[in-house]
Amino acid sequence: MPTAEKSKNVQSPLGEDDLYVENVNEPPRVGTLMKMLPKETFNIDTPTSLFYFGVDFAAVAATMGFLNIVVTSDNYHSLPIWLQGLSVAPLQVLTGFAMWCMWCIGHDAGHSTVSKNKSINRVVGEIAHSAICLTPFVPWATSHRKHHLGHNHVEKDYSHQWYIREENENVHPVIKFAQETRLLQLPILYFAYLFLGIPDGGHVIFYGRMWEGASMKKKRDAAISVAVSFATAGSFWYNMGTADFAVVCMAPWCVMSFWLFMVTYLQHHSEDGKVYTDDTFTFERGAFETVDRDYGKWINRLSHHMMDGHLVHHLFFERVPHYRLAEATKALDKGLIERGQGHLHKQIDTPHFTQEIVKQFDENWFFVDEKQVVR
Repeated sequence: MPTAEKSKNVQSPLGEDDLYVENVNEPPRVGTLMKMLPKETFNIDTPTSLFYFGVDFAAVAATMGFLNIVVTSDNYHSLPIWLQGLSVAPLQVLTGFAMWCMWCIGHDAGHSTVSKNKSINRVVGEIAHSAICLTPFVPWATSHRKHHLGHNHVEKDYSHQWYIREENENVHPVIKFAQETRLLQLPILYFAYLFLGIPDGGHVIFYGRMWEGASMKKKRDAAISVAVSFATAGSFWYNMGTADFAVVCMAPWCVMSFWLFMVTYLQHHSEDGKVYTDDTFTFERGAFETVDRDYGKWINRLSHHMMDGHLVHHLFFERVPHYRLAEATKALDKGLIERGQGHLHKQIDTPHFTQEIVKQFDENWFFVDEKQVVR
């Protein structure tokens, strides 16, 4: 017989109504899905969250600090420029990956899953996103929440805009040019998203659809995040000089940006993916178009299961912290299989992720076929 302590960590068992499935291709409702997961899935533990934050902060400080030591050394400056670039490239890639891992912690803060305390979430978000990742925290959290509420809606989704391939000839010439030069844009897409406001609206200058109806109080709050990003970047630039700032800070930032775009794009694009209209969209249908991808054991772990636990995240985006995603995903799989709906969970092994993003983005960009639109 289970002890009282253990029984508190188990959701109510699935009942007959939960196991009866009229249409195996229709995703279960959120309430049914919640019963598949252990109660501890929804336990947001502040000390655990801050531990991961501290580890990633130390990783960024160590890698960027060492990169700065190398770049400011006499040996580095004695090398020809091409050899300087080759010598620091591995460190820039490592620092950029550490920044990406820190970005994932800020992502939790944006969903209020670092802590149940709003102030802790805000401080962690400002440090992780606004300062370290130069991603204004409040503007990003604003648009990102809209993405979760409208995931895979053909018009209301944020972060990635959907275009119907058969209507390509009718798109604006600027959009058509962007599609034709898509591979050249991979290194700058996150910059375009943040600073140019494509497609959601500006995260630095407040304009576009994400700010429609926003109050001045909301914009003033968002401006604090922008100020933190500019103050951090300006301070480093002033003290390091343009060349060293570009090598030590901005090159790793571009690596981080590539990771962010690659992971986000591949999470929401698959050959059998669907998008929905106002007439057919439900929260659960959109969530189950999310793709869990396996990049390899250690990359998954270091990235806080951003890639291989994304379905659970989309279903319970303000309830489940990153360190619960792996076990929750296993439990979800088990529950879906019991209902004869295991096929709904999209899971793809993606060990060659850099090749995959280039291939997918080149072939599909942000297009979906008309047959993928459920009307």
